[in-house]
Amino acid sequence: MKQPTQEFRVPVDDLEHFIKKALIRSATDEASAEAVTRALVTASRMGTDSHGLRLLPHYLKALQGGRISGHPEMRFSRRLPATGFLDADNGFGHLAAYTAMSHAGDMAEEVGLGAVAVGHSSHFGAAGCYAMAAAERGLIGMAFCNSDPFVLLHEGKAPFHGTNPIAFAAPVAGDSPYLLDMATSSVPWNRVQQYGAIGRELPDQVAADARGEVTRQPDEVAALLPLGGSDFGFKGAGLGGMVEVLSSTLAGMLNGFRLLPMGGPDMSTPRGIGHFVLAMNPAAFTEASTFQACLSDYLADLRSRPAMADSEVMAPGDREWRCRAQRDAEGIPLDSANQAAYAAMASELGLEPLKPMA
Repeated sequence: MKQPTQEFRVPVDDLEHFIKKALIRSATDEASAEAVTRALVTASRMGTDSHGLRLLPHYLKALQGGRISGHPEMRFSRRLPATGFLDADNGFGHLAAYTAMSHAGDMAEEVGLGAVAVGHSSHFGAAGCYAMAAAERGLIGMAFCNSDPFVLLHEGKAPFHGTNPIAFAAPVAGDSPYLLDMATSSVPWNRVQQYGAIGRELPDQVAADARGEVTRQPDEVAALLPLGGSDFGFKGAGLGGMVEVLSSTLAGMLNGFRLLPMGGPDMSTPRGIGHFVLAMNPAAFTEASTFQACLSDYLADLRSRPAMADSEVMAPGDREWRCRAQRDAEGIPLDSANQAAYAAMASELGLEPLKPMA
């Protein structure tokens, strides 16, 4: 096998083709393969590398172990005019969340709002993908998901909540959506791994050791602090709890503290993750043109505010859209570990290996 190089970028189309082929050859149906590919490539294009292409080997392992069904029979039941429940049948969370948001969007276009609880699901990658799916059809979207414990409670000593993300997207006429996609922890777990890999200290008030005490050494980290750190972590812990209630409780699923760990070792038992998605039709509240004019004014005012030296005031999503434009032009980067992982998958599945962009 060719030794991975430090710099390796692949065209978006090539990455999409590879991921979809890898899933299909791993006994995944077309709808699941399309949804996972869409979510992973969307995240990688926007620079959300922790939830992008690097997750494919994990998903294939979960498929092979039986934790995830590659041919789920998802069932949607509309319970009231604006609410419903989706049983994901232990399929991919990506397909479940896109499907749920599609139903939520249909209800929002009909009655103004649509909310769907999702049960019997699995890891769904970047929450922003599903909020953005609503914005792409002119709706406001929100998406939430619970996960296994990584984050301390405020003044707690051991992990309880997951990084429990909140995603919000709103359509912007003639431009990319307003997009907020955030964990309710002070930093994502991937940040700890990145800092450890380069031998860099973490910022203060973002992580804790096995005793629950704040540490800046990546190799000592046993948990993340909730958003707000040790002094104001009640805010992040409260938001994490809100996500938990929306995700697991409304769907009748296990709370995150009781979930099997994402990383295994049990890759045969379904985890039973819950999601929650919400779509809102701006035209149900005010004239669509009024909503767009007010949102455009708000964003113009925000971006025009004075910034600190060598800095720039940006709206949520601005950084992601810039990254997307750059990666669409220059290719999506694979570090040496992902180069090796994708080369191994190509060999095992009989696929054409990814080649660097010319």
